[in-house]
Amino acid sequence: MTHPILHKVSDPLKQIAFIFFALSSLTASAQSMYWQQRITCEMEIDFDHIHHQYVGSQRLIYQNNSPDTLRRMFYHLYPNAFQKGSEMDAWRMRLPDGDSRIANGLYGIKPDEEGHLHIRTLTMNGEALQFVENRTILEVWLASPIPPGQSALFDMTFVGQVPKQTRRSGRFNAEGVDYSMSQWFPKICNYDQKGWHADPYILREFYGTWGDYDVIIHIDSSFTLGASGYLQNPQSVGHGYEDPSLPLTVPEGKQLTWHFIAPNVHDFVWAADPDYTHTRKVMQDGTEFHFFYLKTKDNEKAWASLPAYVDSALQFINVTYGQYPYRQYSIIQGGDGGMEYPMATLITGNRGLRSLVGVMAHELMHSWYQMILGTNESLYPWMDEGFTTYASSEVKSRLFPSNDPLFIHNGSYQGYFGLVRSGLEEPLTTHADFYLSEFSYGNSAYNKGCIFLHQLGYIIGKEALDRTLLQYYSTWQFKHPTPDDFIRIAENVSGQELDWYNELWVNTTRTIDYAIDTAWTSKEGVHVLLSQKGTFPMPIDLAIQSAENGVTRLTIPLDIQRGEKVIDRYFTPDIVAPDWPWAFETYELILPGKWTKNVEITIDPSQRLADIDRQNNRYFIEE
Repeated sequence: MTHPILHKVSDPLKQIAFIFFALSSLTASAQSMYWQQRITCEMEIDFDHIHHQYVGSQRLIYQNNSPDTLRRMFYHLYPNAFQKGSEMDAWRMRLPDGDSRIANGLYGIKPDEEGHLHIRTLTMNGEALQFVENRTILEVWLASPIPPGQSALFDMTFVGQVPKQTRRSGRFNAEGVDYSMSQWFPKICNYDQKGWHADPYILREFYGTWGDYDVIIHIDSSFTLGASGYLQNPQSVGHGYEDPSLPLTVPEGKQLTWHFIAPNVHDFVWAADPDYTHTRKVMQDGTEFHFFYLKTKDNEKAWASLPAYVDSALQFINVTYGQYPYRQYSIIQGGDGGMEYPMATLITGNRGLRSLVGVMAHELMHSWYQMILGTNESLYPWMDEGFTTYASSEVKSRLFPSNDPLFIHNGSYQGYFGLVRSGLEEPLTTHADFYLSEFSYGNSAYNKGCIFLHQLGYIIGKEALDRTLLQYYSTWQFKHPTPDDFIRIAENVSGQELDWYNELWVNTTRTIDYAIDTAWTSKEGVHVLLSQKGTFPMPIDLAIQSAENGVTRLTIPLDIQRGEKVIDRYFTPDIVAPDWPWAFETYELILPGKWTKNVEITIDPSQRLADIDRQNNRYFIEE
């Protein structure tokens, strides 16, 4: 078919002005009905490092900001998963590629190596409550309902046993860290617009209620602790926290009391070891970073170099993704790889410098995507892991510059292509716990989630994507955004309609495949016949090059885009071609001019389109 005359891109600044004008209505339209619950949580525990057990109390004020009256409540009891015969153990055995860490850790586990978290007493406003422990979930019947806009006070006592370290949390990890105390306390389940999220702990992701944590830990004085939050009594514990200009007042005795306050977070983590090396560095933006690691001759140089890389990373992240809002962050050796928590991360530390910097960048970016933008990562793990993978790859490309800035995401594309070829792909709407293979989950959450952003930059332009991420952060920080909330930001920033992209990439497993069927030259110009061989429509970037005419860059928008990109760091179009109606299988383009010499035509020269067959994306018209 023949299309109307092509038009050149002109005055992009006017289009950008329109885009920013559209942002003015975002807050009112997107958040007018939004609400979220709120807690204040005080906890105090006595920790027995001889028997790896602890007793504790929790005082929780629960503010019901929902329009619903609450009659039941639920808590997570994560440590109960670390038992032989648990749901975590059972689901791992059903997967074809179940996590070997779980298999090795829970097979034949002894009773004194298991994890336990049991509730002794629970009251609401002083009245005893009925409750039952259902494996990793505590089910609670309220003494009286909590109406909308009202709050209630819950007092609890509990006992716990730290499991032998198998996955993220536990004692004596493979690198010798004594205690990685994540998912260690009774944590209130989140209640949102979809209701309660009382998901059993199977293996993967988390979701929490925003609140202020005040935590006191009594533990043997030999241990150094790293944790979420701000230490309130540094002069009373020492261990590298104290101000050297002030007198140290560590009490005599075998125990120390550690007091941390973590404001506006949705979880709390700590780790402890008597052999931690603890260092500090104030970064250029004023954030104080704490580093806790077991020094060896093999890792000390990497850990000594790490703070400088953190400083450089933080400068880029603050400008590109939003300012880090807390005064402190702790990088703590522990866990079984890398796992993010508010104001802290657990990472394995026996690494070379590049590996250590890489895991730092990934876990640090989780402070933005999950710890500050608190999506329900059980429902949307790709918004957590995928966004973090995209951003941390961008960070690492600044710390370790590459000759090809687009190549940094190639691993995610190759992982996604492998997933498609495997036939095991599941939609990104799949709940994290319900993926039928580790392979499908990892490639979906991390790689396909990363491509969601990188490919969005192909559609709207890299500059518009950068503005989208900043606007997303400023609008939804300390909230629980959804995919729709993010795509609305992108639409307002770009001036395009993007629901089709969100719908097909997230809710389906359709694939993209465009081809150049044939091309030829005539007196009219160069003719190009394109076809859509896949089932996922996309706009097309096209480069037409010859020795006599140089390179002409065209973009072919989709009709359902209702717009097109005008500025893109990696492919700014010279010409905007007529729209390609998405239901049409073929598209004929005629570029006027005299084209008599060899002509090369390329679909997606910037390689951001997740086209599953790139072999048919180039065509040569020989002289």
